[in-house]
Amino acid sequence: MKKIILAVLASIFIVACGGDDKKEKLYVYSWADYIPAYVYEDFEKETGIKVVEDIYSSNEEMYTKIKAGGEGYDIVIPSSDYYEIMLREGMLEKLDKSKIENSKNIEDVYMAKIREIDPENDYGVPYALGLTAIAVNTKYVKDYPRDYTIYNREDLQGRMTLLDDMREVLTPALALNGYKQDADTPEALDKAKNTILAWKKNIAKFDSESFGKGFASGDFWVVQGYPDNIFRELGEEERANIDLIIPPGDQAYSSIDSFVVLKSAKNKENAMKFINYIHRPDVYAKAMSYLELPSMNVPARELMTTEPVYNIDDVKPAQLLIDIGEKLNIQNKYWQEILIEN
Repeated sequence: MKKIILAVLASIFIVACGGDDKKEKLYVYSWADYIPAYVYEDFEKETGIKVVEDIYSSNEEMYTKIKAGGEGYDIVIPSSDYYEIMLREGMLEKLDKSKIENSKNIEDVYMAKIREIDPENDYGVPYALGLTAIAVNTKYVKDYPRDYTIYNREDLQGRMTLLDDMREVLTPALALNGYKQDADTPEALDKAKNTILAWKKNIAKFDSESFGKGFASGDFWVVQGYPDNIFRELGEEERANIDLIIPPGDQAYSSIDSFVVLKSAKNKENAMKFINYIHRPDVYAKAMSYLELPSMNVPARELMTTEPVYNIDDVKPAQLLIDIGEKLNIQNKYWQEILIEN
């Protein structure tokens, strides 16, 4: 009798598992905590398509894994510079725009920024604005410049952080010295290097992982970082003391993280359905309300339930981070020198 019961239970388990296996799937490779779990759940309820998500912590990690043969993903969400790299290398599938009609909801100023990379908007659909800013805790810091020269403040030594990311740090340092983000001359890079070395004396560390928590705890008073990561750690009372600086001119830069479909994707139709679903105004409003980011989707703006942590108009003038090709290797040489120099 026991054997019969066990056999029946095993059959039920196999059927249950098999039911899930038979479901249509979509494999998304994304940043951590970037698309709310309930968006995936609601999409599955509406379409029967189960989303399986894997996480990366940097564009470099995502790109390296896929280039090394990490297949099985359908959608990835690269930032603008890696969108450009992946497009140039033939890694992306051309989208069937007739199946992504909700992309018409995106304000054209952002589609135009992507057209600098992808002239006909054929290979990607913007998801979220990425902005790199400087957060200052005004409870501890008074009378400061509203740009990257704040990192020259010796009196704040040990209380400031910069991102552990070459492009994020080198771009404003080049701008302060009058150069564009793709500068590669010894003169330009020597000046930027000296600027960063002066900052390095005053910062606690280069940090791309714990700056939000360190800022929230009061260990750091000035941090370079991403507004959603910073504000996510803060309560309402703490937020009242925060000044979010979007620096002027070319010191300000942004990225647009876009949905792209890999050429190797096995579930391309499901990918089109998901991208179209995300840009349905009610769905997109939920996602951006969760992230507290401004909405590129115009009709979704009226449906958001939280205020963005920065104004969308503040981002429009910011330069877009672009792929700088072989110049990346030259810049990286200087960056490595900066990291090892005391």
